[in-house]
Amino acid sequence: MLRGSKVGLRARHEDDIPVLEAELHGDVVTTSRAMGHPWRPITPGSKDSQFVVDDTNQQNVHFSVVELDGGALVGTATLWGIDTHNRSAHVGLGLLPSSRGRGYGTDVVAVLCHYGFVVRGLQRLQVETLADNAAMLRSAERNGFVREGVLRSSAWVMGEFLDQVLLGLLAQEWKPEP
Repeated sequence: MLRGSKVGLRARHEDDIPVLEAELHGDVVTTSRAMGHPWRPITPGSKDSQFVVDDTNQQNVHFSVVELDGGALVGTATLWGIDTHNRSAHVGLGLLPSSRGRGYGTDVVAVLCHYGFVVRGLQRLQVETLADNAAMLRSAERNGFVREGVLRSSAWVMGEFLDQVLLGLLAQEWKPEP
């Protein structure tokens, strides 16, 4: 398990999936804002669930996020779109509604930075998030990510176009927590 100050990132367990489906995917608005495609219901136990991990896909690494104190499941974290030639990847996370507002997001981003830069030897990590996602913007910026641009009206979400903010962090800019 990869450890931060508050959370750990571990492999996805089969019994995580129903919780993530009910509490994350079942939140239609949040899922619609995060996924980049229209929400649709999924049948419990479906192999089409976004939470079922394909361990053969080398471009995406999925983690379950757990509290260090007690081990409770609090969300998901992903390093996705891993480009081994250009040594870059994208950062994503989703926290269960009951786990938001506790500083877990900032810690998850920190642990994903450690994984990306130290374990995987990447040069660049990137975040794309909706311009009004204050929690993700704060989590990224607290970890040293820099706003690089705004993609105007680039995301169709729940009946309207929204701006996305692009943030980046280079390995030489990253300052890990001691």
